[in-house]
Formats: sequence, C-alpha cells, structure tokens
Amino acid sequence: MTTRIGVITFPGSLDDGDARRAIRVAGAEPVALWHGSHDLEGVDALVLPGGFSYGDYLRAGAIAALAPIMTEVKDAAASGMPVLGICNGFQMLVEAHLLPGGLIRNAHQQFIRRDQRLRVENASTAWTSGFEVGQEITIPLKNADGGYICSASDLERIEGEGLIAFRYVGVNPNGSLADIAGLTNERGNVVGLMPHPEHAVEPGFGPNTPDAMRSGVDGLTFFTSAIAAVVGAAA
Repeated sequence: MTTRIGVITFPGSLDDGDARRAIRVAGAEPVALWHGSHDLEGVDALVLPGGFSYGDYLRAGAIAALAPIMTEVKDAAASGMPVLGICNGFQMLVEAHLLPGGLIRNAHQQFIRRDQRLRVENASTAWTSGFEVGQEITIPLKNADGGYICSASDLERIEGEGLIAFRYVGVNPNGSLADIAGLTNERGNVVGLMPHPEHAVEPGFGPNTPDAMRSGVDGLTFFTSAIAAVVGAAA
C-alpha cells in the first residue's frame, strides 16, 4: 500500500510544492488538495504548508482556519488522521483550536530566516516517532509571526502533559514562550511547528552539517514517521 498524503493549497501558500516533493522523497504519494474543496480524496495524512495564506491579514492563519476544507481537516484530526502544520500551517492549527495558544509577531518585529537547531521533546507522535527524545536536529526557519504565546494555565498543562514537540536550542529566534518551536495534541496525531522540515529532506539542498555543506536531511524523518504511522495503523 502506498501512503497518500494530502497537501492543502491556500491563497498565498508558498511551500505547498516543496511539501509535496518532500512527501515524494520520503516514499509516499503526494496529493494536491484545494482550500475551497470539501473533499480530502481519501488521503491517509494531511499537511498544511507554509506561506502567507490570505496575505496574513487579520492574524496569520486566522482566515485560512475558516476555509471550507478545514471542516474536513478537523473531522480527520478528530478521527486520528496524522495532520502536520508547518509555519503558516501551525498558525492555522492554533487558529482552528486544534492546538492550544497562538502565534504573534516576532519579538524583534522582523522576518527571520536561519537554519535552526531544535530539541525533540516528544518522540511518540505520528510525525516524530523516528526521532529520540532529547535528540537535536537542524531545520530551516523562516517567519515573521512565529512568537508562540499561551496562557499560564495552558503552559502548565502542555508542559505537564508532554505536548511540547520541539524547543529552540541555542537561540530563541522569535521570542516564543518557553522556547516552544512546535506542539502536539494529546492524541499525538496533530503536530504543528514553525520551522520547515520540507526544506531538509535531500542532500545538497538542506542545512549545513559538520559533515558537509547543505547535507542536512533531518526533516525527512517527519514524513517517514507519518508513513510508518499510517502503515502501522492499517496493519
């Protein structure tokens, strides 16, 4: 069985093509989905890609969270389907209340682009099972509205329940509370993060590593983990 992973394109999506390519490199079949549709076309997992949906007007991800297809995304998430939100997709997930908290303008009020070190905090989700807790990975980061915020009670809950998927290491690039770079839901099928794993899946095109320039492929594990989760669920 070939795993089919849908990538939803919204007006202003920029990294949907990159996400589809990452899925193909990982060994799954990418399926292009449209924000105005109500049809998930029988996919096994979903990716909400990076970009600037609807120009980031109102709040980043807020309008996209109300797109027609998000009704199906919420239903799919509730049924246990793996859902990954990358950057703008993470913003959509919090705006759709599939993950807690919110994302605001970076603390320095500037767009940032860098290869970012992350520490894996939860390796039991559909998108992180190929990692180990405490493992440090490098994933490209590019955002203007990446400052994670939440209430004190929400922070206590997500810390206590192990819902932080990734933390920034070395530098907190956008002022995120508690160095939070990514979250998971309680079930572990929905994950959102600000860095872009789809940009670190092929040697020669990823972040620099001690071994060679542009050789980082830590992002590939996100997609192979999801494939394993889908195959395992079907077994």
